[in-house]
Amino acid sequence: MPWLPRRNPSGYNRFVPVSPLIAPSLLAADFSRLGEEVEAIAAAGADWLHLDIMDGHFVPNISFGPVVVKALRKRTTIPFDVHLMIAPADPYLAAFAEAGADLISLHPEAGPHLHRSLQTIRALGKKAGVVLNPATPVEAVAHVLDLTDLILVMSVNPGFGGQSFIESQLSKIAALRRMIDATGRHIHLQVDGGVTAKTARSCIEAGADVLVAGTAVFGQTDYAAAIAAIRGAAA
Repeated sequence: MPWLPRRNPSGYNRFVPVSPLIAPSLLAADFSRLGEEVEAIAAAGADWLHLDIMDGHFVPNISFGPVVVKALRKRTTIPFDVHLMIAPADPYLAAFAEAGADLISLHPEAGPHLHRSLQTIRALGKKAGVVLNPATPVEAVAHVLDLTDLILVMSVNPGFGGQSFIESQLSKIAALRRMIDATGRHIHLQVDGGVTAKTARSCIEAGADVLVAGTAVFGQTDYAAAIAAIRGAAA
């Protein structure tokens, strides 16, 4: 169910704001008890789990790799949404697929051949995503939409959690929604960075249908209430 599109049945190409899918970012969790955190977030109603993979090279931070993803895969059945902030990304696609990723997203800047990278992810039996940094134009994904299951708009500069939402990305989200709807394909539009109950509604109104939230969920004492607040504010 989490992978199904949410459309107006009276017109496929007309996007209607609805209760979004919520994908809490593990980067904001307590790293001393990741297994318990994963189980808790699933029990709290998270739709997906967003896993930020950072190499200290493509972005100025280091998180974790496929061994950790594999260990956490045993703790829940919710989809693993793996965001690769690494370069080069191609040599590690198979490892993350084997570790239990359901969707693997990467940046156009993380390798010389985005089209080939997306083909590889799909050949591994996984959903494929493209991530656009704040300065990356929508045109970067225009010619690979046939291989794309998700587009992730970064509404902060990648590498650190807890940053403020960049308002200029709302027009990018809207432009991508128009681009996606013109294809007639089931492509999720995700937003990551500074997503809170306050910014969620603007993202959904612009056309997003999946929200990544880090400190707005894992930074709260009641995960279920935090997820409900974001979902309610957006809808």
